[in-house]
Amino acid sequence: MPIIHVELVEGRTKEQKKQLGEAITKAAVDIVNVPADAVKVIFVDMKKDDYMEGGILRSER
Repeated sequence: MPIIHVELVEGRTKEQKKQLGEAITKAAVDIVNVPADAVKVIFVDMKKDDYMEGGILRSER
């Protein structure tokens, strides 16, 4: 049973997450040969103040 964690900077819509989750589930089914209901996708929204890239907070970009 794959458990796939996806961390995204906040701001994605429910529909975008749904589409991404469906695509990830399909990929897991096709590649690791598991049934779709065995695939778990966990979305974590990160606040822009909690994510830094290249030493710069995302909220300051």
